Parts: sequence; C-alpha cells; structure tokens
Amino acid sequence: SNSDTVVYVGCGERGNEMAEVLMDFPQLTMTLPDGREESVMKRTTLVANTSNMPVAAREASIYTGITIAEYFRDMGYNVSMMADSTSRWAEALREISGRLAEMPADSGYPAYLAARLASFYERAGKVKCLGGPERNGSVTIVGAVSPPGGDFSDPVTSATLSIVQVFWGLDKKLAQRKHFPSVNWLISYS
Repeated sequence: SNSDTVVYVGCGERGNEMAEVLMDFPQLTMTLPDGREESVMKRTTLVANTSNMPVAAREASIYTGITIAEYFRDMGYNVSMMADSTSRWAEALREISGRLAEMPADSGYPAYLAARLASFYERAGKVKCLGGPERNGSVTIVGAVSPPGGDFSDPVTSATLSIVQVFWGLDKKLAQRKHFPSVNWLISYS
C-alpha cells in the first residue's frame, strides 16, 4: 500500500473475529519499495470493539478511528482507514436513538443517519497541514457495508451509495462459484 499508516476499526465485530485479527496482523509483512520486509503492525493502529461491548462504545469506535486517522494526517502522513462495518455502527446509532425516544425513520434508523454517514465520509481527503515544516497529509476511508440479506435498498447502503465516490458491490453468487474478487461490476462504480 502507498499509505504511511493504516487505521483499522473493527466496529461491532464478533469477539472471535477480532481475536483472529489481533493474532494474524502481527505476523503479516509487506515488501517496502527498497525491497526490505516490514511488519504490517509497525504502521497499523487497531481500534477493537466487539459486539458484546456497550452500544455507545460501538458508536464511539468509528469516531475514535477517524480522529486517530486525522491526527496522523495532520502530521503529514497519508492514512488509510478501514471501518468494518459501518452497518453495525448504524445499528448502534439506531439502538441509541431508540433509547433516547427519538423519532425513527426507515427501518427504525434515526432520521439523521444519512447526515452522520456523510459527516464521517467527509472527513476523508487531502489537506495542507498548518504550521511548520510545510507538509501535506491525507485520509482515505474504506468503509464496509453489510446489508442484511444482501438487500441494497437497506437505508445504510442507500445512504452510503449517495455519499461515496467509489463503491464495490460484492456478489454472493460469484463467491459461491469461486470467482474472486467477487465484485459485481453491474452495481459497482468509481
């Protein structure tokens, strides 16, 4: 990757999946442009939030991850942030909204769901950092959306599609036929 640092947010992941990430990542290496091998963990920050943690922590994990990414960006680094999954983040928003007795919208999600998703994705981009020395930094966000049953009319998926500039829709049928990557080019765009 051309990124200087990576921020991975496991938002609402199953505990065993997050444990697997924590076990596997330290063993992964990458080849640098000068030919040296380096551990992926030397430039990776993990924000782990499992599904059995409090709902408020699940919502906060995405904000924690993007704030860490912006910190590195402001230092002049090019940052890749992976948010897995924005669907579970939206479910946390729905749960908190319900507990606060806010007016629900589509599928019980809060009416401000699209605005929250937009404000999250809008934090990506390239900036000229303040102060000296003069430097530029960037944040690229890769958000995973997990529509229930592959239904792309789901409010989280619909809102995400209206915001993002690149979308790769995975197709279960292609994966079952061992076609990888299982990207359905008819619903994907960049």
